[in-house]
Amino acid sequence: MELSLDSPMTQLSGVGEERAKKLAKLGIETAGDLLSHYPRDYEDRRQICSIRQAPLGPRVCISAMAAEHPRRTRIRKGLELVQVKVVDHTGTLYLTFFNQGYVERAIRAGEEYIFFGAVEEQGRRRSMTNPIFERAGRQTVTGRIMPVYPLTAGISNHLMASLVLQVLPCAREIAETLPQSVRQEHRLAAAEFSVQNIHFPENESALELARRRLTFEELFYLSVGLTHLKDRRQGSAGRPLAPRPVEEFLDLLPFRPTGAQRRVMEEVARDLTGERPMNRLVQGDVGSGKTAVAAFASWLVARGGGQTALMAPTEVLAEQHYRTLSGLLAPAGVQVGLLTGGLSAREKRKTRDALAAGELDLVIGTHALISRGVEFRDLALMVADEQHRFGVSQRAALAAKGGDMAPPHVLVMSATPIPRTLALIIYGDLDISVIDQRPPGRTPVATYVIREDKRQRMYRFVRQQVEEGRQVYIICPAVEEDPGEGEPLPDLKAVKAHAEQLQQKTFPDLRLGILHGKMRPREKEETMAAFARGEIQILVSTTVVEVGVDVPNASLIVVENADRFGLSQLHQLRGRVGRGQHPSYCVLVTSSRSPEALQRLRTLAATADGFQIAEEDLKLRGPGDFFGDRQHGLPQLKVASLTGDVALLREAQDAARALLAEDPRLSRPENQPVLRRVRQLFSDTPDIFN
Repeated sequence: MELSLDSPMTQLSGVGEERAKKLAKLGIETAGDLLSHYPRDYEDRRQICSIRQAPLGPRVCISAMAAEHPRRTRIRKGLELVQVKVVDHTGTLYLTFFNQGYVERAIRAGEEYIFFGAVEEQGRRRSMTNPIFERAGRQTVTGRIMPVYPLTAGISNHLMASLVLQVLPCAREIAETLPQSVRQEHRLAAAEFSVQNIHFPENESALELARRRLTFEELFYLSVGLTHLKDRRQGSAGRPLAPRPVEEFLDLLPFRPTGAQRRVMEEVARDLTGERPMNRLVQGDVGSGKTAVAAFASWLVARGGGQTALMAPTEVLAEQHYRTLSGLLAPAGVQVGLLTGGLSAREKRKTRDALAAGELDLVIGTHALISRGVEFRDLALMVADEQHRFGVSQRAALAAKGGDMAPPHVLVMSATPIPRTLALIIYGDLDISVIDQRPPGRTPVATYVIREDKRQRMYRFVRQQVEEGRQVYIICPAVEEDPGEGEPLPDLKAVKAHAEQLQQKTFPDLRLGILHGKMRPREKEETMAAFARGEIQILVSTTVVEVGVDVPNASLIVVENADRFGLSQLHQLRGRVGRGQHPSYCVLVTSSRSPEALQRLRTLAATADGFQIAEEDLKLRGPGDFFGDRQHGLPQLKVASLTGDVALLREAQDAARALLAEDPRLSRPENQPVLRRVRQLFSDTPDIFN
């Protein structure tokens, strides 16, 4: 049966129901999905080495003849070996295959094969373990530049590549969606050529042409969507508020704002009193004072007779904002309410009624704010805290509650410092403000990188902090012992097992708590609240505390397997401490011997500047991992690297602006494919071009 882009994976040779389920975890359900599952790297398998000249360590191709029939040996239940000796004109290579019984039939004495693997040497004896092999002259995965794919448990790279080879002819069905004028002006390869050569490039220049085309295309469609959102916003009428002297608000603050806070407050005031709706991102490092900016915006809106909704990612954080903001704004007569899932039905109804009647000026809540039945009398401002926890669609759902009035102003706050190039993409529909000063009096956090041999000393330090009345976070990268990602990782600290061991053997007399993403929301909230109240002395957690409640009494955070986290994520975690007056510490524990991993961790220990760390993280890891998980509601970039492709990003943005200047609604026939692709990309905000 001939395959097409719509063919289900089960029509491919080698894919049954079980494998299809595993591939579905990677988002691959059809041949078309498989073709858009691009490689993350490449191996050059074109050079063939002789047995004696092959370098030790890196994986290489060796052409050799099987000198004997393979021998199969059963060592014990669940472990069998196939061993075979192969030769060329320079020497002998001994091959061992673990649990690959088919090799006994696949390799025949006297036949020539290409073997790809890492050569090891003991004395003069050279060997290879589990090499990939093919008959010489019938090669598909050797003698070429080979793709290396993102994988999941049970799907090997060899299998993935063989499946892609089966569907590669379907690339001819891929429609050309970029306008001809754009392709010509920017010298872009054809879609069919690009897809074929991103998977199995003919040579380096073909790979570069393919990558350039697909990167440009990705950035172009993203730019078209975001430029359209921004243009539409700038074209819509806002609801200007009457200006007020900022000093009136500053008198409410118990501290003097930094120059950066003042600058951002002025930018916010300019937006709120202007003719178009505000759509601003306020970026600031952990503890830079973003809440004061949100308070200022809410105060200005209340003074103008409008209402503000502040959406926080967790109930604990919502309650924290409620306490802070009601205490700050109550003296100015601003009525503040709280609406979370944890309130009683009576409390929720009371808050909803007060909102609808206009008796509340500011409501703080979680996703409960966008639920049915929540109505505002006059929603003028929407504040989203920790934007990367909210999708564009959730932002749109809350904004829609403005009813028939002009669209509400939008203020987005993020404590994740983002390099400007990345911010241009992720928040392309927002104006950006940066609070780049820390308020005086914030306790600096001393950061140390330690190896496993210092563990007992570190535990003594944990106990010392607790005995002084402080609290401690211990962060683990996994929830369960087996992360389910293929190979078991024996040194990987898992929350459940590690907490149990600490409680039984190391700190039997202390009060430990556990927090991880698999717990029910109510359990997570209760654990975090108990830690905030001081009932838990040591909290063993995954990164769910990365954006979390303010616990000024927590003075130490220990991060296990620190080399497995991104720098920006580690910096966020470090921001959980140093929030009170006590000296604070961050200890990064690693068993890695990689010089690169240790250098990354030392970079973090050497600076507290989140933006510097973010730039470094982007260089080291690329944008895909920047937030630990994908940006909800925004298209995921598959090929573009925002460090390597800044020039191409600008080119794509210019092309997008030029196209929309000529055809703002993309209504011309030649631009219809662009419109369809953008709608598909921004599927979480389907009304983008309505």
